[in-house]
Amino acid sequence: MSESYLDNTVFSISGTVVEIIYTNEENGYTVCEIQSKEEGLFTATGYLPYVSEGENIEMTGKWIMHPEYGEQFSAISYKTILPTDENAILLYLSSGVIPGIREATAKKIVDAFGEESFSILLNYPEKLSEIKGITKARAIGFGEEFQKLQSISGIVMFLQQFGISARLATSVHKILGEYAVDKIKENPYILADKVDGITFKTADNIAHILGLPKNSNERIKAFCKYTLMLGAYQSGHTYLPKKELAEHIVEKLQVTKDEAENALTSLELDEDVFVDTIDEESACYLMSLLTAENYVAKRLCSLSEADQKYTMAVDKARALIDEISKEDGVILDEEQRLAALSAVTDGCVVITGGPGTGKTTTLNTIIKLMQKMNLKIALAAPTGRAAKRISEVTGLEAKTIHRLLGVVRNDSELYVTFSKNEENPLSSDVVIVDEVSMLDINLMSALLRAVKPGAKLILVGDADQLPSVGPGNVLRDIINSGVINVIKLKYIFRQAQESLIVMNAHRINNGEMPSFESDNPNFFFMKRNDPQLVNATIADLYINRLPSTYNINPINSIQVLSPSRKGTAGVNSLNEILQQEINPPDYMKAQTNYGKTVFRVGDKVMQTKNNYDIEWIRDNGEEGMGIFNGDIGIIKKISSIDKVLEIIFDDDKRVMYNFSDLEDLELAYAITVHKSQGNEFDYVIISVSNFNSMLMFKNLLYTAVTRAKKMVILVGNEASIVRMITNTAKSNRFSGLCQRLIKANELINNKKTLEF
Repeated sequence: MSESYLDNTVFSISGTVVEIIYTNEENGYTVCEIQSKEEGLFTATGYLPYVSEGENIEMTGKWIMHPEYGEQFSAISYKTILPTDENAILLYLSSGVIPGIREATAKKIVDAFGEESFSILLNYPEKLSEIKGITKARAIGFGEEFQKLQSISGIVMFLQQFGISARLATSVHKILGEYAVDKIKENPYILADKVDGITFKTADNIAHILGLPKNSNERIKAFCKYTLMLGAYQSGHTYLPKKELAEHIVEKLQVTKDEAENALTSLELDEDVFVDTIDEESACYLMSLLTAENYVAKRLCSLSEADQKYTMAVDKARALIDEISKEDGVILDEEQRLAALSAVTDGCVVITGGPGTGKTTTLNTIIKLMQKMNLKIALAAPTGRAAKRISEVTGLEAKTIHRLLGVVRNDSELYVTFSKNEENPLSSDVVIVDEVSMLDINLMSALLRAVKPGAKLILVGDADQLPSVGPGNVLRDIINSGVINVIKLKYIFRQAQESLIVMNAHRINNGEMPSFESDNPNFFFMKRNDPQLVNATIADLYINRLPSTYNINPINSIQVLSPSRKGTAGVNSLNEILQQEINPPDYMKAQTNYGKTVFRVGDKVMQTKNNYDIEWIRDNGEEGMGIFNGDIGIIKKISSIDKVLEIIFDDDKRVMYNFSDLEDLELAYAITVHKSQGNEFDYVIISVSNFNSMLMFKNLLYTAVTRAKKMVILVGNEASIVRMITNTAKSNRFSGLCQRLIKANELINNKKTLEF
């Protein structure tokens, strides 16, 4: 039985919030008790974010009859009513509703300004600095917080009717300010342009309701920028061909060709979009991506061509390499020796190769070579797990790139920068970065801005793996340009040849079917044609067979991978099954829901977006900020009272999540192959069922297989494996870095010729 309206009459009721019974942190839906002179004590429900006990509010809404809880007031909108007498003002300010103002400060304010206190806070906050103990900066801060309280409820209620959550509405207020509603009514597409999390579709729906024409220039411009953004952050393109973009606009928005071209011209004039020529065709760029691409090309060429402070005579370098090899008891092949030599003689070098080709041995030789030269080394990788792994194999501290560069959030502009840049570069003489295939164009640009002039840059990665999740095809473009010295390690060492994982990875990369026969088997295929049987087999392997056979904890040692989130054998379905089997409901275990996901103490979870603001602490007392996309951890505690959840991540970071931040978490018993990049796991189970053909690429299967250290088990049908191995097409990305590197190199060479 659903709730019903007693009638359709709309009422306006004022009262005091006596008790908050329930608040949904995700959307601001609230159930509270209200004391009203007219109605007495009653229950109110609705989207009432930020109301607090003791506040006076005025609500507009209807009386409803709830089948279980009886008569209630369903609020459509509300506003806070400020008290007018001195005692009530003092109580309001003492409640802590304005950060920094408590009883003592509130009393000082009311004693000084009486019934004018709110007017002073709202219109002349600097006057508060006349009170002893309140600086001008604090006074202005109090005023800003008070103004925020007055404007935010109206913004929240305005946006709620369009399905925008209270949390996003808070971001809208932060970005657009107190006049956000007026700005949105004037141009709803500002939401999609400025606010992360609000799509063009949502903004377009608001525009439609507000009566804006479908062929408006603002609509077409917004859709163009949205398409470029979507292409960048969902498909990895740094640009889109102008002709294709215009055709897409005409088709999707049902506007004329002239209207589409006029909007593009307008965007060019406003410098929101820049049109360049790539491969002899017009290419539309977002300015940020064009800037990043140009900078990366020029800086890489500059590093490669610069006169090196940290060079060594070739003969001396070769002698040192021999000395290090003898000390370590290793024999380097010609490519490895060349890589080590190039690290000394070149400003920038790329070392690439598949599993078992000796990248780690080569890297250790290079590090010891640099140490013998008394050079300061910085070692980094894109993810926490990758940094931890390279630290273990080299014996040096390795940091995530974000940590190395020092994340800085600019609260006034709501964007992230890094403390290390051209004005404040890294002090390191040599910067070594592993897993470079994961770097998108923006992160590569930030990294290069932090490398000091004359320093060496050594990039290590496997170009045959999946490209970055973000925009660009950085490692592949660098290699294809032929501008930067690239050493490809090809020889598979004898120890690696004994591993079916290594040998099958190379077979897959060569377009051959993997072998499942060996004296030391660590690679298996379990044929299951029915997706339901795929799931059942994966669950049995995860819960029973692997843990009992190898005496392992599945949560710590096993990772399930799938090409897709969706589908019967996709990540979402697998996580539901595995959670139910490995960590079922238990009255002794706290849990909380976020949307359709249940988070329970003991669950394995993954962060899905970069969160630069969240704090972490390690058991040794080290503190820091930032949890990043792909970080995996275990839920240790959940408090429904405090509405917080504690997670310990793989790199021993202990983090407290507010329930409102849970949208950035997902279960991680199973993860997509894309999300697994930069990570290694002891045992990997790969779902190879019938997925969308766009996901069935050779490099996706290759990437999945190379995530495993001890064992790989493929579960699914042979046809899917064949389809992936024979689909040799690389991810088709529009990227101009390769061409820009070639042009930048030509300019440097032409300059040298002229100087000569």
